[in-house]
Amino acid sequence: MLKCRECKECNGYACRGEIPGVGGKDTGRAFINNVEALKKVKINMDVCFEPGEVSTETEILGLKMSMPVFSAPVAGIQNNYGYEISEYDYSCLMLKGCRDAGILGFTGDGINLEELFVKPAMAINDLGGMGIATIKPWVKEGVDARIEALKGLNVAMAAMDVDAAGLPLLRAGKTPVETKGVEQLRYIREALNKKFIVKGVMTVHAAETAVEAGADAIVVSNHGGRVMDDTPGTVEVLPEIVKAVKGKITILVDGGIRSGNDVFKCLALGADGVLIGRPFALACVKEGSQGVTALAAKYQDQLKQAMLMTGCHTIKDITKEKVIVTK
Repeated sequence: MLKCRECKECNGYACRGEIPGVGGKDTGRAFINNVEALKKVKINMDVCFEPGEVSTETEILGLKMSMPVFSAPVAGIQNNYGYEISEYDYSCLMLKGCRDAGILGFTGDGINLEELFVKPAMAINDLGGMGIATIKPWVKEGVDARIEALKGLNVAMAAMDVDAAGLPLLRAGKTPVETKGVEQLRYIREALNKKFIVKGVMTVHAAETAVEAGADAIVVSNHGGRVMDDTPGTVEVLPEIVKAVKGKITILVDGGIRSGNDVFKCLALGADGVLIGRPFALACVKEGSQGVTALAAKYQDQLKQAMLMTGCHTIKDITKEKVIVTK
């Protein structure tokens, strides 16, 4: 049976503290804050513009995409979602669904190097390299093993979800995780020899650290509320991070994004693109690649509608004047 209750509104209340599972850590407030913060962002409807075609197409990190949306890295499908599927098969379905929708997916990582990292990375390779391999913030031994595993595989780029340093199970493992500073991130960037994304940025300091380390992109993320309770919602911290590093690095954001309207809000607040986790994962385990593609199409239609109703013909037209942030 699926562990997810498939609530009408995926807001973190029903699954608070359910880890393994899909909930947020402890009280679940970090997950809940992500969703609630997005609700405080209102869209300025204004249709007094010249008519024209609306396009959600964009280019991020050199990749042409149908819209600025990625599927977020999710690992441990059996433990967290209660669905009997291998990490390789799940990754293949997710990546194929993303590819068919014209977007890109991240794969995950975990304690079992072969099952939770290598096989998902092989899925990227087997689908023509269209995917982003995510590495946990292991100590050097674990990082080096994963970088070595990527050699010879066709993988578009790689990421590190540095916020996973807060996962107790990983910290207590044989190869533990750790926090990462400029030198550690620079080492990873250079050793990978491919575009590098730092995921788990929640402060200007962390964003500037990623810039100094030579990263190509950051993801403003609190790991879906799964690593620390009581963090602010990601869109609450997004504007100050945008103000500090916009133009120096590509800025992505995740956390509580549940519609094309939410995608629009994030873009208006300065993000170049978004990651969506739980909804895509649930669509994948229930309906396979077709479910992922169908959900992406729904988000794209909603984003187009938001753009139409605000006078935005292209993604670049979505600016901060298109939204109001309420208290």
